[in-house]
Amino acid sequence: MRLLLAEDERSLSKALVKILERGNYSVDAVYNGQDALDYLEAGNYDGAILDVMMPKMDGFTVLEKIRAQGILIPVLMLTAKSEIDDKVHGLDAGANDYLTKPFAPQELLARIRAMLRTGTQNVVADSNLTMGNITLDLSGYELSSPYGSFHLANKEFQMMEMLMRSGKSLIPAELFLEKIWGFETDAEINVVWVYISYLRKKLTSLRADIQIKATRGVGYSLELKA
Repeated sequence: MRLLLAEDERSLSKALVKILERGNYSVDAVYNGQDALDYLEAGNYDGAILDVMMPKMDGFTVLEKIRAQGILIPVLMLTAKSEIDDKVHGLDAGANDYLTKPFAPQELLARIRAMLRTGTQNVVADSNLTMGNITLDLSGYELSSPYGSFHLANKEFQMMEMLMRSGKSLIPAELFLEKIWGFETDAEINVVWVYISYLRKKLTSLRADIQIKATRGVGYSLELKA
């Protein structure tokens, strides 16, 4: 999943990017509210983390502007402020959650997982996705079946999560590239096929009763084997 992080303190931003990437998220970092607004208006993100006190535009204003435009992605407000009025302001403006600095990295990741949770029928537990005999552990980054398990690397995990959340819906290769490698990547489109191949090999080893189907010129989807 792809996140936008808006935090003006650059040392903290770099630390947060590392935490989020270790949590198997792709992250774009910006350092002021105007850039955050521009990225959210133009980008395709699964969620955003907005610091409240930022130059050019504060996080509350960014949140209000995207909600006014109908941009409904989950938003976590991140701030040093702990006053109840500030929390109420953020939540009333459309924030999904509010986290006060300082915080533990594991709490940040847990709150993001909760914020992004869809509640669809594929969710069998708070941190699991399942289809057929395959389960993806969203907190442990493990792909498993009754026959074994694999710990997935960052991009493998993100790709498998996208496939399992989409079910039978087709995902274009370009969307994988945009969401996982980012807008400014130098990666070629064939890198998507390479990672699809990695996942197919793991599914075969797990004796999965699902498979990744390629629809030529359209995209990829998961389906149950006949």
